[in-house]
Amino acid sequence: MVDSQYYLPNDIGISALDCREAFRLLSPKEQMYAHYLSRASWYGGLIVLIQTSPESANIYVLLQKMFRAQAPQQLEAAATAAGLSAEEYQAFLVYAAGLYANMGNYKSFGDTKFIPNLPKFKALVWESLAFKQSPGDMEALWGCCCESLYSLEDKQKQLSLGEKGISAYFSGNCCLEDAEFAQKFLDSKNLSAYNTRLFKTEIDGKRCYEVRLASGKSEVCCGKHEFEDAVFSVKRGDYAFLMEKVCQNLEKAKDCAANDNQKRMLEEYIRSFTCGSVEAHKEGSRYWIKDKGPIVESYIGFIESYRDPFGSRGEFEGFVAVVNKAMSARFAQLVSSAEDLLPELPWPPAFEKDRFLKPDFTSLDVLTFAGSGIPAGINIPNYDDIRQTEGFKNVSLGNVLAVAYATQKDKLTFLEENDKDLYIKWKGPSFEVQVGLHELLGHGSGKLFVQDDKGKFNFDQTAVRNPETGELISSWYKGSETWDSKFSTIASSYEECRAECVGLYLCLNKQVLSIFGNEGEDAEEVVYVNWLNMVRAGLLGLEFYTPESKSWRQAHMQARFVILRVLLEAGEGLVGLKECTGADGRPDAVITLDRSKIYTVGKSAIQRFLCKLQVHKSTADVEGGRALYEGYSAVTADGTHNFLRLRETVLLRKEARKMFVQANTYIKDDAVELVEYEGSAAGLIQSFVERFPDDAENVEAQLLEMTCMDSSCLESGR
Repeated sequence: MVDSQYYLPNDIGISALDCREAFRLLSPKEQMYAHYLSRASWYGGLIVLIQTSPESANIYVLLQKMFRAQAPQQLEAAATAAGLSAEEYQAFLVYAAGLYANMGNYKSFGDTKFIPNLPKFKALVWESLAFKQSPGDMEALWGCCCESLYSLEDKQKQLSLGEKGISAYFSGNCCLEDAEFAQKFLDSKNLSAYNTRLFKTEIDGKRCYEVRLASGKSEVCCGKHEFEDAVFSVKRGDYAFLMEKVCQNLEKAKDCAANDNQKRMLEEYIRSFTCGSVEAHKEGSRYWIKDKGPIVESYIGFIESYRDPFGSRGEFEGFVAVVNKAMSARFAQLVSSAEDLLPELPWPPAFEKDRFLKPDFTSLDVLTFAGSGIPAGINIPNYDDIRQTEGFKNVSLGNVLAVAYATQKDKLTFLEENDKDLYIKWKGPSFEVQVGLHELLGHGSGKLFVQDDKGKFNFDQTAVRNPETGELISSWYKGSETWDSKFSTIASSYEECRAECVGLYLCLNKQVLSIFGNEGEDAEEVVYVNWLNMVRAGLLGLEFYTPESKSWRQAHMQARFVILRVLLEAGEGLVGLKECTGADGRPDAVITLDRSKIYTVGKSAIQRFLCKLQVHKSTADVEGGRALYEGYSAVTADGTHNFLRLRETVLLRKEARKMFVQANTYIKDDAVELVEYEGSAAGLIQSFVERFPDDAENVEAQLLEMTCMDSSCLESGR
């Protein structure tokens, strides 16, 4: 029997992102700018299919052909003829919606595979109009993906590297040692891994690696290099067709840009996506930072490295959003207070940036977010050298927050009854505070100690001391080393943990609470629910741990589990966690928080832990940082709490993550028209069917060609 965690439930939450009013308030020129940026984002978002798994693009094309021939409501008759029950057809629609929402057949949050919860998928394909119109093509498509569609072999259950899972960032014969070796090569050539994939072959007993750069220019070899006992070839042209489509739409957006910063930003993005240059993308990001307070905000490229098992390669994403002025005013106040708040963080002044570069911090209503999932907030760019010395931007996605975290009391797990009502009432306001602090003062704080290529230090190595040991600083980042390249596999989760801790620590500050409109007793409820939410999230995080490989599949949830462990370790009754039997007779658990000890026991525990996190990060102390973080990340049956057994309870009572339906924009009579869809599986499917109206078949043919070219390499070793 298949474990239910690999199915998406029929009653999964699906909500439409409301952006009609925000879009209506834009000028015609701003609407046109938003339209072309959205087109660029949607084309680029298809890259994620290629980045996720060898079969994702094939499944996507199969579904697109079925739904383009028959809308979900029309296809239902074929489903009935194929012998599917109403529940099975709903399971099919939910699977299809899940594939579109995650841009692949692995969950964007957790990286586990999901498979169709129906045995008659093939019968439905054969009964569909698309099959009747092109039986040969549809049968061939089915043949390409039918086995992997359902396969739950151990290695295919999750994304990872080597024997632990699959990754389309690497050929199937690559392991962690190959990723580390390739990183050494890239560092030696001062090349970033952000927009690359790695393919390994062996010729005459010699290791040969191909580093593919994402670019519109295709099949261009940038050079062959002997490196130690191997040969590296660097080639342009990965995802060439889609990168070209991205550039074409960015060119059109440039004509509608509001100012010179936007134009130059887009020019650099186009140069980056045409030639495969991360340096050009960094230059574009510099102009993006300078574009203060735009009405239409956007960012696009290979951004987050969560899904690269090694933690260095970015997944493509592009978003377009409209500023929510009322909420943005609160964030602007937080930015203004940042220089007063930063000294309160628990590390010495030498460990903080020399100068706080006040960023834009805006609340946005999302029009388009193309990629594998939609976050609640973002702090970008992720380039450390820019963030440290030139600045960054923070965004909170208001219309995502409005629907993503709505909770029904009967579905609220692991809390005492008297905490549930408080949680439902104050979850929104508390999460707003946490997101603001996490993004601005979490990701925006802390200094990296660096010695550049010319031997110059950005700190006084004769005076700065490690607050944990009292000794002079003895390690730092050298040359082209970055946070991601040094801390690799733990970098993303470690940094999320640091930012979450900053949020917990600074939410105790009355000034912060007041900025968000929380005073008196209300402020205390916000603090309590914020901390309660964090420890509950730490327990829920166990869903994203794989005991077989002893690995975590989601950076944020690992971070929250680590924080739970830290607060449990603090003792004195601050956090309680007990196993019990639920009203339904099944295993259950209850987590409690003593609010009277948050400002004493809790604050002290986070203070000590946060300082350690920052010191290891600042000093490039990978060994110390890894020992600390992996120690708290361990999930065992030993000790006071049997976390392996608790994991089974969490899986038993887990709720599927919500999916979002997004609008499309079209040009009609020289004006931009917004089309929205209902918040359902059918609505989500229809939005994707109508997303590429002019060249859907060409796009699909190109996706299949790219997949075919990759298949022999990616499948190797599977």
